[in-house]
Amino acid sequence: MSETTILQRRFNPDRDARPWQGGSRPYDLIKEVTICFLVVTVLVVGLAFLFGSPDDKAISIQTWATANQIDFAQTSISELNGTSGTATYGPPYNNFVGSSQSLGPISLESWIGVHIPVNPAQDFVLGPLSTVANAPNVTRALDVFNAATPSQQLAWETNYATAVSHASSVNGHLVVPRGAYGPIGVMIGQLTAMAKSGALDSAMVDQSGFYGTNYTKSLLYIADSTYFAAQGTAHHLSGDQWGMMNETGNFPGQAWLWLYTFWYQVPPFSTSANADIQVSALMGLLSLLLLLVPFIPGLRSIPRWTRVYRFIWKDYYRSQG
Repeated sequence: MSETTILQRRFNPDRDARPWQGGSRPYDLIKEVTICFLVVTVLVVGLAFLFGSPDDKAISIQTWATANQIDFAQTSISELNGTSGTATYGPPYNNFVGSSQSLGPISLESWIGVHIPVNPAQDFVLGPLSTVANAPNVTRALDVFNAATPSQQLAWETNYATAVSHASSVNGHLVVPRGAYGPIGVMIGQLTAMAKSGALDSAMVDQSGFYGTNYTKSLLYIADSTYFAAQGTAHHLSGDQWGMMNETGNFPGQAWLWLYTFWYQVPPFSTSANADIQVSALMGLLSLLLLLVPFIPGLRSIPRWTRVYRFIWKDYYRSQG
């Protein structure tokens, strides 16, 4: 806007800026940019060498089953009987009722629906076991299980879940107390052996695309375990440890996420089952408010009222007396 246009109407300090009447001096922008680039480069390389984040090895199903096969067996039976975190998650994985987060009457998950279908019993247990070759006992166990009524399957699963809570590991082998759990013992035993050998990791990779790089089901399977949660806590990555903005081992990571992570630490978000959508809505509102600052009378006047500009340009105002 030209100076003439401003003078032709009433001056509004909230909206208009007076033409600069102060002094000026030459400024070599190229020189400043070059110096800043070199300084930042030295700092980044030096600090990365001294404080670089650790490159921890990724956790696979094999890693999990080898480290804690009892937890693997317990998680596997929860996948089979439909009580795991994934099985009860709801959209976008399944139609489980009562698990989706909502903001009042708004449930974005329900609106979007199931678009990444996951059936934990089939995808995590029965499907991989059906790929086992030259194992007649596993084939018979699957046939018996699939031929049983849903009520009989549930009874076996319940009995095995109770028995496996008292399981032990003897010489690297899973030992589950005897019980009336039908073919489940053979099935989970074989699944555990597959996991420890690494075969289960390969069996669960989605091969529908040209490249087999869809690890969604494997990650969900691992995330249902207590082993994975314990690893996250040990590396300071849980939500109450500001984990969203940490690297493994409590190294500082995405510091720009502090504002988003902050809300998870304070009520009512820290105790809410709908914290994710509530925090997202709040951050969306705050972001919109930030964008609209120049258009909100009063709010846009705060810098002028606080006279913060006199601090920023203190050398100029000092020279003016």
